[in-house]
Amino acid sequence: MIRAALIWAALAAPAVAQDGAEAAREAAAMLAEAGARLEAAQGATDRVGALTGVVRAYEAGLAALREGLRRVSAQERALTADLAAREEEIARLLGVMAGMGQTPEAGLLLHPSGALGAARAGMMLGDAAPALRTEAQTLRRDLAVLDAIRALEEEAAADLRAGLDGIQATRLALSQAIADRTGPPEARADLAALRARIDTLEEIAQSFDQLPQAQTDLDLPLGLPAPGPLLRRPGEADAAGIRRPGLILAPPPGTEVTAPAAGTVRFAGPLLDYDLVILLEPRPGLMLVFGGLSEVYVSKGQIVPGGARLGAMGGPLRDGAAGAGASRPDTLYVEVREAGRPADPSEWFAFE
Repeated sequence: MIRAALIWAALAAPAVAQDGAEAAREAAAMLAEAGARLEAAQGATDRVGALTGVVRAYEAGLAALREGLRRVSAQERALTADLAAREEEIARLLGVMAGMGQTPEAGLLLHPSGALGAARAGMMLGDAAPALRTEAQTLRRDLAVLDAIRALEEEAAADLRAGLDGIQATRLALSQAIADRTGPPEARADLAALRARIDTLEEIAQSFDQLPQAQTDLDLPLGLPAPGPLLRRPGEADAAGIRRPGLILAPPPGTEVTAPAAGTVRFAGPLLDYDLVILLEPRPGLMLVFGGLSEVYVSKGQIVPGGARLGAMGGPLRDGAAGAGASRPDTLYVEVREAGRPADPSEWFAFE
């Protein structure tokens, strides 16, 4: 139950969509301010307040890094597709040139402009090949830069997560000491590490400047994550009288659930009575919740493109339901959350 509360608390943390560089610099400023408060703190209560500010700064930094990694992934997909098209064009061009080289002289006279036209065409093809190769080399260099940026951001994210875990443990120990009226624990936050992470966030902000501006507007309406009839609309009570803010669909047994948009997997696993749940973050402040899966293919932190396979529904019988002729299909729960609050799914998805 505690684990579920922590997961849903992550959903409740509001996030405002903003430029990645701006978000990283803001997180660095927050961390610098919290570090100064921590250094000046006198008592345990002051230190707890300062540590809370550090936690918020780390969370803001991690949100900026997630957005950065999404942008890197989107740009990598675009460049990879462009490079594949260029390489295919080069191969086709070289094939045509090789064929012309093997064509008998009599065949060249069949060109609409005669032998001279055929020669000019060959020269144009010969000029085009180096240009295409240059474009391909440029794309490969761009991909190498993106790979370096990705490595930097992933390393920074791992460092921030480790720092966040340490700060949260220190804050918890201090809070417990205050509650128990005992002396504060010996462990103190590493101010040098905080300063290093401020520099890291500034470096990340500079790396954002090398990326194209993110496309934050989704192409609405989104497609539903799985086909199937709509069993229950948002706010409609179920047999137990429970009203939920999301949709309930009835996909055919074994149906695969796909991502309606590109995004970061914030959670993938069991949660409450929803069986397996996937939380997908297409952009800061927006979360898509899919519950009721029997199998997941993705893991926390993974960045997936739109249409990616996220998991699958179960068979026609729920575990333990095969008795007395019972047969109840698995259902898929779909919820949208903006800034930590449930949103109307009809504004995001097309359904009847």
